[in-house]
Amino acid sequence: MDYKIFRRINQLAGRYSVLDMLMILISKKVRYVFIFVLIFMWFRNYSQRKVTLYTVISAAFTLFIHTWMKCFYFKPRPFMKHRVGILIPSKMDSSFLSKHTLLAFAVSTSIFLHERILGSVMWGLSLLTGFSRIWVGHHYPSDIIRSAFIGSLTSIIVEKVFGSLKIMNRKSKKYYAQMRK
Repeated sequence: MDYKIFRRINQLAGRYSVLDMLMILISKKVRYVFIFVLIFMWFRNYSQRKVTLYTVISAAFTLFIHTWMKCFYFKPRPFMKHRVGILIPSKMDSSFLSKHTLLAFAVSTSIFLHERILGSVMWGLSLLTGFSRIWVGHHYPSDIIRSAFIGSLTSIIVEKVFGSLKIMNRKSKKYYAQMRK
């Protein structure tokens, strides 16, 4: 089933040059949009800095998860097992997890938890990133879906953990101030 869906999407590669160029652009360059948004948010105001910090922490954790998974699990990329259209060169490493998709969803989910409109736009870019990774022949749909889930889940966990730490910090400061009286 996974290969059949992959094949349906990937067989379109090479037929429509404009779409091919768009998918290559998204696959290779959309990360710069994410970086630009984070830089903009950092300099916008203080509350946006917190969002940016959580986002960077989420991205770092997803990179750690990606590296860890690559050490213990190997799934051949589609072009390693089948004759498929490849639009851009790829490493010969594991197809699972998709680092592009992991990071895109980690960043967009972190932003979405604080800024719904911007986060929704970023989520749309994340979906396009995942789709483009299938289009260019690098990942199976299941790799993209799992990567999106793990990237989003990582951001939610980071948000909950740091939100809990913030509450505990506030309570401890309040308690300490009462003790000094």
